[in-house]
Amino acid sequence: MIWAAGTIMVPLIAACMSLLLRKRGGLWILAGATGGILLAVGGVTNQVWEQGPLRYPLGGWGAPLGIDWYADGLTVLLLLMCAAVMSLTSLYAWSYLSHESHAGANQDGQSMFTHERFWPLWFFLWASLNALFLSADLFNLYVTLELFSLSAAMLMTLGHQPAALMAGMRYLMVSMVGSLMYLLGVAFLYAAYGTLDLAMLSRVITAGSQTWMPMTLMTLGLLLKTGLFPLHIWLPPAHANAPSPVSAILSGLVVKASFYLVLRLWFQVFEPHVSSSAGQFLGMLGAGAIIWGSLQAFRQERLKLLVAYSTVAQLGYLFLLFPLTGTASIAETAWSGGIYHALAHAFAKASMFLAAGNIMLALGHDRINELDGIAQAMPMSLFAFGLGGISLMGLPPSGGFVAKWLLLTAAWDGEFWWWAGILLGGGLLTAGYIFIVLKRAFATPTVHTTIQSIPFTLEFTALTLAVLGILLGLIATLPLTLLHIGNPFPLTLIRGEP
Repeated sequence: MIWAAGTIMVPLIAACMSLLLRKRGGLWILAGATGGILLAVGGVTNQVWEQGPLRYPLGGWGAPLGIDWYADGLTVLLLLMCAAVMSLTSLYAWSYLSHESHAGANQDGQSMFTHERFWPLWFFLWASLNALFLSADLFNLYVTLELFSLSAAMLMTLGHQPAALMAGMRYLMVSMVGSLMYLLGVAFLYAAYGTLDLAMLSRVITAGSQTWMPMTLMTLGLLLKTGLFPLHIWLPPAHANAPSPVSAILSGLVVKASFYLVLRLWFQVFEPHVSSSAGQFLGMLGAGAIIWGSLQAFRQERLKLLVAYSTVAQLGYLFLLFPLTGTASIAETAWSGGIYHALAHAFAKASMFLAAGNIMLALGHDRINELDGIAQAMPMSLFAFGLGGISLMGLPPSGGFVAKWLLLTAAWDGEFWWWAGILLGGGLLTAGYIFIVLKRAFATPTVHTTIQSIPFTLEFTALTLAVLGILLGLIATLPLTLLHIGNPFPLTLIRGEP
C-alpha cells in the first residue's frame, strides 16, 4: 500500500512545496520528487512482479463502502512509462524554463513563463495521471480525469501567447464536454446497478439499454478527450502551440490516459455486451486517423504542427486492437501489440516534440522550409528526431517495430488483409513526412542563418528519450511478460470463436 500511495502523494507534496516555497529549493524539490516517484513506482512494480495483481482498499474500507486502488501488469507498465517520460521531460523543463526566463528578462524585464507557475501544475498533472492508472472506481476515475485535464489546460497557456491561449481554451472546453459525457454515463450505471467499482460492476452488468446507453456516452466522451479522428480538431493546435515540454507530455502521456480508460471499460466492464461491429467501428476510426493524420502531416509548414498531426495518425494504431481482438486465436497478439505501441509512441513522440522545441529555440521559428543546415548545427536534436521517426515508422530494432509487427502478425494470421494494408500503408506515409524534414535539415543552407546556442541538457534529454524508444525493441520480452501478469483481460472474456 505504501508504494502505491507514494506514486500519488510524492508529486502532490512536491506540488504544494513548489507553490509555497516558489524559487527557494526548486531544483532540490524536483530532484527529490523525481527520485521518490521512481522509487515508489519501482516498489509497486516489484510487488506485482512477485505477488501478481494487487488491490489496495483505501482507509481499510474496500468496495462497495469504500474505494480501491488496483495494480496489475498493465497498470505498472503505464506507471513505468509515465515515470520515465515525466522524469526526463522534467529535466528538460527545468533547463527550458531557465533559458526562457533568462531570455524573457533580457527582452522586457520579466518572463511570464516561470518556475513558480509551472512546477505546481506539472506535479499535479503527474499525480493525477498516476492516480488514474491505479483507480478501480468509475467516479474516482472521473475525478482524476478532471484533475489532469485542468492541469494540462493551464500548462498549455503559461507562455501567454495568443495561439496557445486559444488552443488551451479550446482543449479545456472539449475536455469538459468529454468529462460531462463520461460523468453522465457513470450516473446511469450507478442508477442501474448501485455500484461503481469496476470489478463488482463487471459481475452484475446485464444487457440492455441500461448498459449500452452509458457505454456509448462514456466511450464518446473518452474518444473526444483522446483526440481520435474525427474528434481530433482540438489536438493539433493544442500540442503544437503549447510550450515544448508540455507538448511532449500531452502527446506522449495525456492522450494515453483516456485511451487506457476505454480499454478498461470495453474489456473489463462492458466486454460481454460489446458487439463485434462496435469493435470494427473503432477500428475504422483508427484507420481514418492513420490516413488523415498522415496526409495532414505532409501539408504542414511548421515542424511542431507536423509532429502534432503525426500524433493524430499514431493514435489510430491503438484502436486497431479493438477489431483484431474479436478473434480469440489472435487476440493476445493484437492486445500486446496495441499496448506496446502506446509505450513506444510515448517515448518517440516526447523525444520528437523536445527536438522540435530545441530547433525552435535555436532558430526562433520552426518553419520546415527554413531548416536548411540545421543538422550540422544541432546533430543531437536531429538524431533524436530521426530515432523517434524510426520508431513511428516501425523500423527495427525500435519499440515501434515490435508493436507494429505484433499488430501485423495478428492481422495476417486472422486473414484481416485490410487491417494489414492499413498498417503497412501507415508506415510508408510516416516515412514520407519524416524524410521530408530530414532531407530539409541535411540540405546545404543557401543563406546565412543565425543559430542561438541552447543548453546541452535540452538536447541530451531529447536524445535519451529517443534511445529509450529504440531500447524498447531490444528488451521487449520483459515488458510483454509484465503486461500479462494477472492476465488483466483474459482470453476467456474476449468475444469470438474458440
